[in-house]
Amino acid sequence: AQGGLGGMGGLMSIGRSKARRYDTQAAGRVTFDDVAGIDDAKNELVEIVDFLKSPAKYTRLGGVAPKGVLLIGAPGTGKTLLAKAVAGEAAVPFFSMSAAEFVEMIVGVGAARVRDLFKQAREQAPAIIFIDEIDAIGRARGPVAIGGASEQEQTLQQILTEMDGFTGREGIIVLAATNQPDVLDRALLRPGRFDRRVVVNLPDKVGREAILKVHTRNVPLAADAAIPELAASTPGFSGADLKNLVNEAALLAARRGESEVHGKDFHDALEKIVLGPERPLLLSREDRERIAYHESGHALVAYSLPNTDPVHKVSIIPRGLAALGYMMQRPEGDRYLMTQAALESRIQVLLPCTLAEELLFDDDCAGAQ
Repeated sequence: AQGGLGGMGGLMSIGRSKARRYDTQAAGRVTFDDVAGIDDAKNELVEIVDFLKSPAKYTRLGGVAPKGVLLIGAPGTGKTLLAKAVAGEAAVPFFSMSAAEFVEMIVGVGAARVRDLFKQAREQAPAIIFIDEIDAIGRARGPVAIGGASEQEQTLQQILTEMDGFTGREGIIVLAATNQPDVLDRALLRPGRFDRRVVVNLPDKVGREAILKVHTRNVPLAADAAIPELAASTPGFSGADLKNLVNEAALLAARRGESEVHGKDFHDALEKIVLGPERPLLLSREDRERIAYHESGHALVAYSLPNTDPVHKVSIIPRGLAALGYMMQRPEGDRYLMTQAALESRIQVLLPCTLAEELLFDDDCAGAQ
């Protein structure tokens, strides 16, 4: 009998929202102080926080709050962190749910969960609803097959309906995140639904330095752990990548029995992340010599050409899945444009390994090819 009641209870609750509510008034809540390196995106959201705190300031002249804000950016750039910070700054309830959690095998469940989520938010308004990876249910719709719309389409339609029901005075704002804005349905992006789009870019050198300072707050750093130098060495890293770098360096320092994290720990962690862990291969002397000449060919040309990044390290230590050695170049700064001369120099750096092996060994191996 108990099993029957449990099964019925589970069936009755299947349409309830699985959203997680975060206490944004607790001592450890996320605020804008925890968000670094993406100031342009953060500044776009300051007005949203101000509206949630004092809506009368904006509605007195007939204006209404934006109903939705779409956060667009590569994975790890801080979209979810920004959404939590907005809720933390405004000190309002924050309901978070991944778009994939709406959809089940049973058609109609996703739409029911959307209704329940918005119902909870209205009861506790002002509030923020955050839908992560919205492209899972918000993809552009095609012709509807015989038998009705799919579960994803019904879920999307319910989100559109709920957002249309806002007057802009309830104090509910929907934040959504995606790294694939080009696949979203046009109905989601029209004014009156997701009115604003905030692009969260990868951080530049100054931003990376600020992010590293945030993630090293509780990490004892040695005097030789230069954060500006590390920021310059990590172009293209996202906030999540930098957090992982700090963690790997701290673990490496602990494994070495150190009381502080040194610059060497950070550089070794960076090599591990970029190139993979060291592999204990027993190579013959001839193989090691061939690898040394191979990598020296790269390094000599890279050192000689004017349009290449400075050579940082040359090694014959095997790393990762395939590298038996490597030549690492460290860029002097962020680069947003690539000239033809720079591209030709990059090709020239790739080619001399083959020539070096041919000159010294009268042939080359598969690795050089």
